[in-house]
Amino acid sequence: MGATGLSGKSVIVTGAASGIGRATALRFAEEGAKVVVADLNEEGAKGVVAAIESEGGTAVAVTGDLSDGAVADAVVAAAVGTFGGVDVLVNNAGVMDSMSAAADVTDAEWERVLRINLTAPFLLTRAVLPHMIAAGGGAIVNTASEASLRGSAAGTAYTVSKHGVLGLTRSLAVMYRDQGIRANAIAPGGTATDITADVRIDAEAHGPSVVGRHFVNMGRICAPEEQAAAIVYLASDAASGVNGVVLPVDNAWAAV
Repeated sequence: MGATGLSGKSVIVTGAASGIGRATALRFAEEGAKVVVADLNEEGAKGVVAAIESEGGTAVAVTGDLSDGAVADAVVAAAVGTFGGVDVLVNNAGVMDSMSAAADVTDAEWERVLRINLTAPFLLTRAVLPHMIAAGGGAIVNTASEASLRGSAAGTAYTVSKHGVLGLTRSLAVMYRDQGIRANAIAPGGTATDITADVRIDAEAHGPSVVGRHFVNMGRICAPEEQAAAIVYLASDAASGVNGVVLPVDNAWAAV
């Protein structure tokens, strides 16, 4: 527990009711951190809190639409009020798009995907920064995507949103390094989570060329716990000199 330096730290994990977020919240709790479990899914968030508490850990659930500034502020207020501050923010919550090319993206899809995948991390980051600055440092870890690294791993809206996550990560790393704040991102490849495309990703729905273009080089599907391990590493003392990087966790998809 002590090697990571996370014991007793206050950690916010968004999208923590399932998938990568759930695995990450549980992993932080195993390291002795106190976890704010943030998600739109109230039942799922409370289930994760119960799982953490059953193992002797400490957690609290905050639910709501994280792209709403008032909800983002409430999440941070919960961490500060319950645990005394925010040492780590994990911006993990996200949605997939319909794999649509730009000409087929509706206004509604564009707004929804950008709002959840990019605006929400920005709002939460803006809310935690004053607390991290006052405390003399902190760590922010964003869940980007293989789609952050190329133009052929998702539809237009999702790809743009995840490229934006990398821009946010790198800007934070440079602008706040002198205040002791590190910002990094993971870029998951295929992972067994609850996030799905809004349409079926198969040859019948899209044609073989689309399926091949997006997924032929994916390799094996990773477990959520593999993504969680990378997130916890980037937030830990073991990564004290790591700032502004994107770490692919994709079984070499990014290397193809």
